[in-house]
Amino acid sequence: DVQLQASGGGLVQPGGSLRLSCAASGLAFGDYALGWFRQVPGKGREGVSCISASGRSTYAEDSVKGRFTLSRDNAKNTAYLQMNSLKPEDTAVYYCAAYKPKYDQSAYSIDPSIYDFWGQGTLVTVSS
Repeated sequence: DVQLQASGGGLVQPGGSLRLSCAASGLAFGDYALGWFRQVPGKGREGVSCISASGRSTYAEDSVKGRFTLSRDNAKNTAYLQMNSLKPEDTAVYYCAAYKPKYDQSAYSIDPSIYDFWGQGTLVTVSS
């Protein structure tokens, strides 16, 4: 079975930092593009950042650009979302997800509908 285990969430003060991890098992990790999404109760799932299978290409939404950095270590089957300068509006449950591009291994996407596998989520709370 494919499993994506998200971890690293917690309570942090505004301006602080957290690093989320997404550990994968049961799939050829290096063949999959990854994404991080977040959701606040009562709202839809929002894309945060995504990365190609090789890790050479990344994308971040404007709301987190310059503050969040997504990276991956394919040898460890793990992706990392480094979150700096956190704001109260970053408070949400964060999910990692994976999909296998059909034609282009350099592809990545912030569209949650194309993702095949999802982790269970980790809660990030930014509050003083």
